Amino acid sequence: MAGERFLSPEPVVELANAFARPFDNAVATARTCYSGKGIVTEDDVTGPPGLDPDARRERLDRRDALARSIYQAGHHTTLQHAHFQFRLDRVSRHFIWSFLHSHPFYNSEQVSQRYVAVKRGNYAVPPMSDAAREAYESAVGFLHGEYESLVADLMAPASEEFFALFRGRRHTASRWEKTIRKKAMEVARYVLPVATFAYLYHTVSGITLLRYHRLCREYDAPLEQRLVVEKMVAAVLAHDPAYRVVLEEPLPTEETVEHAVAAAFLSGRGKPATRAFLREFDESLGGKTSVLVSHTAHAEAAVASAVREVFGLGRAEMSDDDALCRVLDPALNRTFSEALNLSTHSKAMRALYHAHYTFRKKISHTADSQDQRHRMTPASRPMLEAHFTGEPDYVTPALIATRPAVRERFDRAMRRAFSAAAALLEMGVPAEFAMYLLPNATAIRFTESGDLLNLHHKYRMRLCYNAQEEIWRASLDEVRDICRVTPRIGRYLLPPCTIRKMASAKPVCPEGDRFCGLPVWNYGLEEYQRVI
Repeated sequence: MAGERFLSPEPVVELANAFARPFDNAVATARTCYSGKGIVTEDDVTGPPGLDPDARRERLDRRDALARSIYQAGHHTTLQHAHFQFRLDRVSRHFIWSFLHSHPFYNSEQVSQRYVAVKRGNYAVPPMSDAAREAYESAVGFLHGEYESLVADLMAPASEEFFALFRGRRHTASRWEKTIRKKAMEVARYVLPVATFAYLYHTVSGITLLRYHRLCREYDAPLEQRLVVEKMVAAVLAHDPAYRVVLEEPLPTEETVEHAVAAAFLSGRGKPATRAFLREFDESLGGKTSVLVSHTAHAEAAVASAVREVFGLGRAEMSDDDALCRVLDPALNRTFSEALNLSTHSKAMRALYHAHYTFRKKISHTADSQDQRHRMTPASRPMLEAHFTGEPDYVTPALIATRPAVRERFDRAMRRAFSAAAALLEMGVPAEFAMYLLPNATAIRFTESGDLLNLHHKYRMRLCYNAQEEIWRASLDEVRDICRVTPRIGRYLLPPCTIRKMASAKPVCPEGDRFCGLPVWNYGLEEYQRVI
């Protein structure tokens, strides 16, 4: 892999914002823990301006020795204080999904394919032979062309659905063309390859950046990961070279657990075995997007008991029903009507941590790229090449599924994308690079877990009819399953408008001009249905 480069333009990495002296700050925070003289500052670590050079060198040596010591001992919280904000451009959606957003310790704001049209030519081209590149770029060009055609083809179906919701707006149809086009783009993007470029702000702490560097050669996209992370680290070292003191070399791919398992179990494994796994997984869903596979035993009693403990109350003074209502009923807990998510900071509401639910689910790559932004409901996502059979394996959006003519175009694009990826493998292109051709619609199968406190927040956001359709559908499946096993909890897992209505907050819908057009706050879960 050393020396390999993408054939497309290099990723752009710029350090946008950072602490002035981040490494000195990390050591200052460490020394403060044992300081009897108060807060230790960065100047206390390196010495005041004008200090004798020999004396400063001695201080720097002590700084570096302490930094190495606490780093090796695993005392890494000192490295969390300093954060680095990067501007990233010309990075693939595949890389973002597989690496940047596959963990909880970051913040990103990236360009949306739901609301920003994707232009031709903006995609990653991994290293490959001239013949393979020609086939690769031909397939990407075809998919980008199909995206543009689908946007046009979906305008009429999207208009039909939109004006069915907002009948009064038909009289001013031209005013809503941009809104409808965004609905069409949101669905058409399913044909775009995951190689498509994105740009974003990405912020991480010092310890997360060190972890990036150490593990940048893991699956699924080790070359792109290494190239981007090397640039991130170089930018930080240019800002503060002292980080070299604790910077380790990347762990070789061969030393990762994923490589060890793949070598032991996947080498020489035939496609029939992979097909059997996919079939077994899909059958376990029973036609649903997401199914509950595990949950905390006696979850309602555990949460109720924890609520009582916060207040020092016995069961005779507060029943389980009353305890659950006090923290979950918006009419009694008005913090649910706040724009800020305050649950983590509330003593009583932290009792919701003690109920835990695990789901098996199948959604598209593009939907999962949004689902994983709920960082406190983590998942074990797959190595894409381990699920690849060469046969079309994708999720079809509802707006396309209900229109035969549009679906025919969509299915043809899917067949082309998967067959092109399989052809690259036949040409000797490594699986790592062939997977860049997979479309956004590619099915992602995984297991996801969360505690009630964080699931409550997720469902409040994703049961909104403005949420991405697949995540909305998965959330609905999950809430219905939670209602089945813990009905006293499940009845309070609701979209934002219903919660605000129960809390007597006005307006009931918090979305303003983005109102979905339906009085969802009057619906029961069994009545929820949507296409766009």
